[in-house]
Amino acid sequence: MSKEWMLSAAAGMLILAGCTPTLITPTDVCPGKKSVNEALAALQRNSQNMAPFRADGHCFLEYYAEGKTTPQKDDLIVQQLWVEPPVNFYLQGDKHLIPRALILGSNEREFWLAIRPKEISLYVWGRWSEQESSEGPTINPRTLLEALGIGEIDTREDWSLKNKGAYDVLTKRERGAITKKIYVFSCDYRVRKIEFFDSNGQVAAVAELDQYEDVSEGFLVPALIKVITYSQVERDKPFTFTLKLQRLRPTKISEPQRKYLFTRRPPDGFKNVGRIVNGELINDSQ
Repeated sequence: MSKEWMLSAAAGMLILAGCTPTLITPTDVCPGKKSVNEALAALQRNSQNMAPFRADGHCFLEYYAEGKTTPQKDDLIVQQLWVEPPVNFYLQGDKHLIPRALILGSNEREFWLAIRPKEISLYVWGRWSEQESSEGPTINPRTLLEALGIGEIDTREDWSLKNKGAYDVLTKRERGAITKKIYVFSCDYRVRKIEFFDSNGQVAAVAELDQYEDVSEGFLVPALIKVITYSQVERDKPFTFTLKLQRLRPTKISEPQRKYLFTRRPPDGFKNVGRIVNGELINDSQ
């Protein structure tokens, strides 16, 4: 079982046709921050006010099916999105006559993706401790957590700052190699784009963010998130996942809810089961 097969299988969910929301590119130019520390401190202020929240909405998929040269488009109804910072995440996507068609989740130890239609029947999972920062499933909870503003900013890491037009661009390096770029709109200092780089120095994924809403006092979350994931084999045929959230609101999560939402279930009844280790998908009989 290959990662490309997983991409094709995940993309095989075609039931509803939707209209993908459009992100607006900022055009105003304002003075940026004067130092890396000042820029990182501004980003940290939002994360300091993080609180559990929930939402619903839609997710839109755009992909290249096997052997096709033009992209296909699908959409799902997001019945539930629960987030408990910094790592607990649960997203449930439903289709007509197929409840829980897609489940994406994570906790402090693991992440998982389950797709239920019988013609796909896919379940993949992995341990965070066994992953590189830019690797994971096509629809990646780590990327979504960072896009939602939940990712922690470690000021002790190797960051540099450069102003580019309307943006302050923060670049993170590990052992001299670029691993991430964060594009912050200088006028409101909200993150508008995050680029994630793989071990070969190529962009592995891009998250674009828009339509920020107040979830609680001092904590803003983008209601529109577009994530583009690039295949190492066919970079001109990316997988695009767009999440349009509605009714963003703070919530309290009880211990029974936490156990139910953020615990990985065994893959009973799934035909195709895989485990991701260091970005590679391997067969898993668990």
